[in-house]
Amino acid sequence: MRAGGGAAAAAAGLLGAAAAAAAKLALGPGGEAAGGWLPVLLRITCVGLVFACNAVMWTVFAKALRLSSSSATASVTTTASNFISSAILGKLLFGETWTPLWWVGLTMTLCGLVLLHTAAPQPAWLPAEKKEA
Repeated sequence: MRAGGGAAAAAAGLLGAAAAAAAKLALGPGGEAAGGWLPVLLRITCVGLVFACNAVMWTVFAKALRLSSSSATASVTTTASNFISSAILGKLLFGETWTPLWWVGLTMTLCGLVLLHTAAPQPAWLPAEKKEA
């Protein structure tokens, strides 16, 4: 992965997690007890954040694909970043808990990322062109 590709892929994952958190805030229960326009305006703002985060996320992900040596590297890095960012945002915003199975999944994901990013790139094999006599 060229310089900036990994950072762009990680940023895309974070933006995807932010969009999911904004959607959960926009569509989740709560806020009805306060009444008035404030809960409605906050929900509308969160819906706008969902669209904004997704638009920027796709732009940054496209940049990560362009800077990456393979689409698999960019996709896996984005997915891992999204997985970790979603967990952190879930803990901070919604008080979600992490089970031992979640830690196993995180460990396997990080091991896969290490293998993917430290493996030497394999040269592409191209068959020799046949010359006509």
